[in-house]
Amino acid sequence: MKNNLRSRATSAILTHAFFRFESAATIALTILLAYFVPRPFEWWQWWYWLVIGVVAETLIIVTSLQDANTGAQVVAEMLREEYNPAAIKTPKLRAAVQRALDYRHRIETTISQSEAGVLRDHLKNSTAGVTDWIAQIFRLAQRLDAFERDEIIKQDATSAPRELRELKERVEREDDDAVREQARHALESKKAQAANLDKLTNTMEKAELQLDATLTALGTVYSQLMLIRSKDDIEDSRSQRLRGDIAEQVAKLNELQGAMDEVYSSKK
Repeated sequence: MKNNLRSRATSAILTHAFFRFESAATIALTILLAYFVPRPFEWWQWWYWLVIGVVAETLIIVTSLQDANTGAQVVAEMLREEYNPAAIKTPKLRAAVQRALDYRHRIETTISQSEAGVLRDHLKNSTAGVTDWIAQIFRLAQRLDAFERDEIIKQDATSAPRELRELKERVEREDDDAVREQARHALESKKAQAANLDKLTNTMEKAELQLDATLTALGTVYSQLMLIRSKDDIEDSRSQRLRGDIAEQVAKLNELQGAMDEVYSSKK
C-alpha cells in the first residue's frame, strides 16, 4: 500500500507540475518564440527554442518533485479526493473524516517544514503509517454511515422485542401441536435475528468509540511529532514509540473492520 501511495503521489505531483502556471507559460512561450522569432541571430536555429523549452520544463518538474511543500500539498489534495468527506452523509462522521484529513495535513506540513536531510527522513519514517490510518478511518466512517442510514435495520431493531413477545405468547397459548411447533420455530428464528441485531448494534457502538479514540490518537501523534522535531531527539526512543502507536492503531482498525464485516453479513 505504501508503494502504491508513493506511485500515485509521484504521478499526482508530475501532473501538478505539468499543469502549473509556470509550466503552461514555458510551453506557450516556447511555441511562440519558435514560430514568430525562429532566428533572432544568424547562427540560431528555430529548434533551439524547443531545446531550451524542454530544459526549462524539466527543471520545473524536477523542482516540483523535490519541493517538500508542493509534495505535501499535492498528496493532501489527492487524499481528499480519494477519501472525500462529502461521500459521508452523516454530519458527525463526515466531520470526523475531515478532522482526520486535517491532522494528516498538519503532520505532513510539519515534516515538510523541518530541516531537510536526516531529520526530515526520520520524521517521515516515524509517521509512515498515518496514511494507512486515514484509509481505515474513512472505511470505518463509511460503514458507520451506512448503518446510521439503514432504515431496515432500524425498523427490525425496533420491532424485534415486540415480535418476540408476541411469538412467546402464541407458543404458550396455542392448543394445536402443529401450529405451536411452527410458532416455536418462528420464535427461534426471531431470537437469532434479534441476537444478530444486538451484536451488530454493539459492534457499531464499539466502532464509533474506536473512531473517536483514533482521532484522539491522531492528535497525539501530531503533538508527539512536534516534540521530536528537535535535532537532539532524532535518536530518542519516543520516535520508536510513535511508530509503534501508529501500527497498533492500524491493527485495531483492521481487526474492527473484520468484526464489522462478519457481523454485518449475518444481520439477517
